[in-house]
Amino acid sequence: MSREVTVTGYGVRSAFGEGAEALRRGVFAGVPGFRPTTRFDTGPYRTAFAAAAPDGADAVEGWALRHALHRCGGDALSMAGLGAGAEAAVLLGVAGDHRSVTRHWREGDGSYDGRGSVVAGRAVPRAPVGARLADAVPARLAELLAEGLGLVGPRLAFTNACVASAAAIIHGCRLISSGRIDVAVCAGGYLVEEETFGKFDSGRALSRDGMVRPFSADRSGLLLGDGVAAVVLESAEHARRRGARPLVSVVGWGAATDAHHIAQPHPEGAGLARAARQALRLAGDPDGASLDYVNAHGTGTKYNDGAETRGLRAAFGKRAESIPVSSTKSTTGHLLEAAGVVEFVITVLTLLDGVLPPTAGYGTPDPECDLDYVPNSPRPADPSRALTINAAFGGANTALVLERP
Repeated sequence: MSREVTVTGYGVRSAFGEGAEALRRGVFAGVPGFRPTTRFDTGPYRTAFAAAAPDGADAVEGWALRHALHRCGGDALSMAGLGAGAEAAVLLGVAGDHRSVTRHWREGDGSYDGRGSVVAGRAVPRAPVGARLADAVPARLAELLAEGLGLVGPRLAFTNACVASAAAIIHGCRLISSGRIDVAVCAGGYLVEEETFGKFDSGRALSRDGMVRPFSADRSGLLLGDGVAAVVLESAEHARRRGARPLVSVVGWGAATDAHHIAQPHPEGAGLARAARQALRLAGDPDGASLDYVNAHGTGTKYNDGAETRGLRAAFGKRAESIPVSSTKSTTGHLLEAAGVVEFVITVLTLLDGVLPPTAGYGTPDPECDLDYVPNSPRPADPSRALTINAAFGGANTALVLERP
C-alpha cells in the first residue's frame, strides 16, 4: 500500500522572526542574519557571531525550546485546520536543551539535591532534580509537545544530529505512505547556546568574520543559528476527506550513510548521492530530469561543499550543471537538529512563491564547486519539483523531493 503524502501546514521561526514573511525578508532576500551574540560571553572564543534572535526570556531560559516548538506546532496545526484532540503522530528532531542544566550544575543555585562529591574545593551536585531536566531529554520534549498541542498518537524523538528533523519527516512519510497513520506533526528545534558554540569554536569550524560563504573559494566556516519549525504531513485522501488544501506533496525520500569519518563527509559525497537517488527513484524520476531546484546542505566549510558538489554530480550526472543549487545556511546559519525541517519549509516556500533563495556571501568561484549556486540574489523561477538534502556527523544523509500541485 502506498498513499500520497501532502503538506497541509507549517510554522517556523528563525533569527529573522516568526513565520513565512520573516523568511522572505531574510532568506529569500539574501540578507544574512549574523550578528555578535550577547546571549553568553563570547570573549573566550575565536568569533562572536551567530544568527541568533534578539535576546529575550524565550531565547535564553531552559524552557525556551519547548515554548518555541509549541508555538510552531500550533501555527502548523492552525494552518492545516486541525486542533486539539486530533489523532496525529508527533515526530521531533532535537538534541534537548541542556543550557540551564549545565549552567546550574556548574554554578549551583539550589535547583539540585545538594548531595554529591567535592571537586576543586567546592561541592558538586550529584544529580539535577525538578522541571529543568525535562527540557534536556529529547523524548520528554516530544511528549510535552504532543501533550501541549492536545494530539493523540505515537511520539518519537530523533537525535541524529543535523539530519534529525529531516529523519523525522522521512519517518512520517513512511508511516503515512504505508497506511499506518493519516497525520504526522514533524518538528525540530535548536537555539544557539554556549556549550555547542564552544565545541564548534574549539574545532575551528566557525567563520571568524561573521559571514558564511558556501561553495565559494574564500569560504572559511559555518556559523550557528536559531531555528524551530513544524510541518503537518497528511495523506492526500485524509486531507480531501476533511476539505483541507494541500500546499505541496512529498513524492520521494531517502536516507543513507557512508560511515567514512566521525566528522568529515565522504570526499565524493557517496552517502548523499545514495540518499538523493533513493528519493528520486521513489519519486519516479531516477535521473532527476524533473528537478528544478536543490536546497543544499551547504555549510560553508572546506570539506562539506566540495564533497556535496561531487555527490550531486554523482546523483545527476551531466544534468547537475543545469539544476540551480543554493545554501540557505548562508543566511540562517547552521540550525543543527532543526536544519532539515526549517529548510523543508524554505523549500515549500520556494515552490509556492516561485523564487529561488540565493547563496548569500558567494564570492570567488571554486574549481571544486562548479554548479549553479544562485549567487547573492534571489532568482524568479517556476519550479514544480525541488530536492532538499541534509548531512550529519557520522556520515548520515537525507533527501526529500517536494512537488507543487
